[in-house]
Amino acid sequence: MQLNCPIAGNSGTAQATTQKEVIQVGVTGIRYEDILKFIDTQLAPQEGLEVKVVTFNDRIQPNIALRGKVIDANFFQHRPFMNNAVKELKINLVSLNLVSLSTLGLFLKSLKSVNEVPQNATVTIANDLINNDRGLRLLASNGLIKLKKNIKKFVTQRDIAENPKNLRIKEVEGVQVVRAINDVDFIVSSAQIVALAGITPQSMGRETAKDKKYALALVTLQGRENEPKIQKLNKLLNDPQVRDFINKQYQGRILPVF
Repeated sequence: MQLNCPIAGNSGTAQATTQKEVIQVGVTGIRYEDILKFIDTQLAPQEGLEVKVVTFNDRIQPNIALRGKVIDANFFQHRPFMNNAVKELKINLVSLNLVSLSTLGLFLKSLKSVNEVPQNATVTIANDLINNDRGLRLLASNGLIKLKKNIKKFVTQRDIAENPKNLRIKEVEGVQVVRAINDVDFIVSSAQIVALAGITPQSMGRETAKDKKYALALVTLQGRENEPKIQKLNKLLNDPQVRDFINKQYQGRILPVF
């Protein structure tokens, strides 16, 4: 807490005005911003905290801004992404409380279940290292493919042990996945991105709150994780009111994992 200089009133007693502690948090999308704004208006005042959101247009700059101490923390990434950033940017980062999972699902317009997926069906998934791994694992968890055992950290199509339906898996840039929904049998995409695209297809299978590997967390520089304002926000991100807000706001597209 910071205190202004005492001001003498008519009665001669000193009064002090409490200043809020400000934490600047980087985000890359409206859904992260909305969660932080809810905390800022509904929960942070009781903790003497003010959450200022700093928006970035890509997923690299929020970590560079952390390194330069332009912001105090960021809220947009899961631990696999963070671990990759640590190596590529040569920056020491710390992941704190897990908060939410932007669920990945199997989406299509005509089929009703994975049992209806025909032989030689075409599916589109993202081609980046992390989302490619995530998409292939979701196909496997829904019984559409089998992956080799004891495989490396991130799986690729080379790690497919069995493909009983002879799926033709097309890999494209992440932003192109949703656009392909009319050209393939089904897609593997973020449920929130599908909703934002104005598409309401049938979901055949989706990640659950148990799939915490790709859950988002508050991230800061190593050595700053115990700063009071960072710990305050870290605690508030796991408040039951935040869980209720996420459930109501996103209707299963984003899930609280705490």
